[in-house]
Amino acid sequence: MKMIILPFFLFIICACSLTDSSKKDANEKLKSKTIVFSDLKGNDVALTDFKGKKVLVNYWATWCRPCVNEMPDLLKAQKILAKENYVFLLVSDESIDKITKFKTFRKYNFKFLKAKKTMASIGVYALPTTFIYNEKGKKVEEIIGATIWNSLEMITLLKNIK
Repeated sequence: MKMIILPFFLFIICACSLTDSSKKDANEKLKSKTIVFSDLKGNDVALTDFKGKKVLVNYWATWCRPCVNEMPDLLKAQKILAKENYVFLLVSDESIDKITKFKTFRKYNFKFLKAKKTMASIGVYALPTTFIYNEKGKKVEEIIGATIWNSLEMITLLKNIK
């Protein structure tokens, strides 16, 4: 009887221990998934900084022709959605210097950021890619490829984000 009970109790103790450490690991993974960017002055920026707002994060690069070509439409959409509690963030993994030069040359009124992690670690595998977050900070849309951002269909979609 002792031979049966002892292994059973060891199993229970180990299972409980694993469950507690699994929860701890899950919490650590959640913390590490907080995507942190840098603004063009080198200050940290996190998506959690915009909680309570709808956030459109467009991942792009200066060398990506479709990315650059969709920016005028993005700018128009940003203006149309100004009263809809939206923040537009344009994120590149290029150097802050390169992003700043692009912004200065193009004179686009976006909040440009630099990714501090690789695009792949963020879940971006093609450019442009856009993630849209609701006011609770939950990612609710993912759009891969260039888009006509100021089209009636897209503006309607963005206005209806919950």
